[in-house]
Amino acid sequence: MKCVMVVEDDVLMCDELLDMLTKAGYRAVKPDGFDNIIEQILDMAPDILLLDINLPGRSGFDICREIKRRSSVPVLVLTSRDQLKDELHALELGADEFLTKPCRRERLLARVANVLKRYEGRQNLIEGEGFLLDTQTYTLYIDGRSAVLPQNQGRIFETLMTSGGDVVSKEKLCEAVWGTSEYIDENALQVNLTRLKKKMAGLDMKAKIIAVRGVGYKIFPGDGGA
Repeated sequence: MKCVMVVEDDVLMCDELLDMLTKAGYRAVKPDGFDNIIEQILDMAPDILLLDINLPGRSGFDICREIKRRSSVPVLVLTSRDQLKDELHALELGADEFLTKPCRRERLLARVANVLKRYEGRQNLIEGEGFLLDTQTYTLYIDGRSAVLPQNQGRIFETLMTSGGDVVSKEKLCEAVWGTSEYIDENALQVNLTRLKKKMAGLDMKAKIIAVRGVGYKIFPGDGGA
């Protein structure tokens, strides 16, 4: 059963959408408030996100941008804002569909089904600058080529890719690879990072892994060094 997450601050509208989606055969869920909304969405990992624009604390535009940077979750923007500039802005940020509410039940369900169909088989893919990473097999797809990363390197790369461009500490990388940051020889992490960077260079990837002295590592999307 596909999971649809509804991010809508109008309680009546939210309940109506949840009921409609449930009757259509989806598992419909909503966030527990709007604090830490990005983390809630990423933790829930829905098959599709129905997202309003006018939300408390953080706009739907910001949420769409961040979610698209950190996951492959498709986003359908459902909003009362009917300005063309709003639609174009949402699409520029990576939204997959834009609907103005109120809209007919049939139209909304058809758009949801269409987006889900387009994303069949892509749930495990993270998109980067000119490449895709399959997080199930840790296969990199770039310029018509593919390369399978060893599991440790794949976990490091996935963790860096899903950080939203933030610096990831050495401790967090160790936890991602070995399940703990205790009793891990830092040289083991360095070896894996060195091999991963060598693999990326061999594939002529634009993205680079750079070190932030005393803090950790991050993905740099364009040309740059470590």
